[in-house]
Amino acid sequence: MNDEAPDPHRTAQPSQHRLATLLVLVDGRLPAGGHAHSGGVEAAVTDGSLTGVADLDLFLLGRLHTAGVVAAAFAAATTHALNGPGADGPARLDELDAELDARTPSPAQRTASRAQGRTLLRAGRAAWPVPPGPRAPHHPLALGMVAAGGGLRPADAALAAAHLTVTGPATAAIRLLGLDPLAVTAVLARTAREVAEVARLGADAASWSPRALPAPAGIRLDLLAERHRLADLRMFAS
Repeated sequence: MNDEAPDPHRTAQPSQHRLATLLVLVDGRLPAGGHAHSGGVEAAVTDGSLTGVADLDLFLLGRLHTAGVVAAAFAAATTHALNGPGADGPARLDELDAELDARTPSPAQRTASRAQGRTLLRAGRAAWPVPPGPRAPHHPLALGMVAAGGGLRPADAALAAAHLTVTGPATAAIRLLGLDPLAVTAVLARTAREVAEVARLGADAASWSPRALPAPAGIRLDLLAERHRLADLRMFAS
């Protein structure tokens, strides 16, 4: 019998464990395929509307408050459907997937979202016991599924979705324009408060019915996605 008291420095509290899991989930080195997608940045660079750090700052804010709100809400709702109070599981996921499809008018964006969702699920299932769901879900649903498998809460899934909405495109801008990574990091730091606010909005909507979830339109993002799909020369898949 071991009568030694547990070492508090080696015993992670539940909140610490969740934070550590969340850090793994949003780490850019996770092989989830995000490096292959620019989130509209490549098309914006091509049409000349994004040429530097100042343009990127505005682009990321616009993306965060449209696509980011939707992603945060659907990721949180997915996690809630799988491990929240009265969770109703896979049946609700099909409804969420259909509603997110309806909020994604661009065929190119729908294709990119499902491609990223499949890749994220492969990575997530290698690390955590991800619950079953749609075979090729939209990326926010896949994020919510993986978050549920990792023992995260809807608010964690919403924060991950909001964070990834801006970090992926920011990295793409560095690669496309050769921007100073330190300057881009400063842009991301300035958006942190708004990322947190969008995540809060998403978490607040986690228990809503799928039809009632937010649906802010990002028309420019839709147009950029379709232009990118028709481009002869592309570095990114979307």
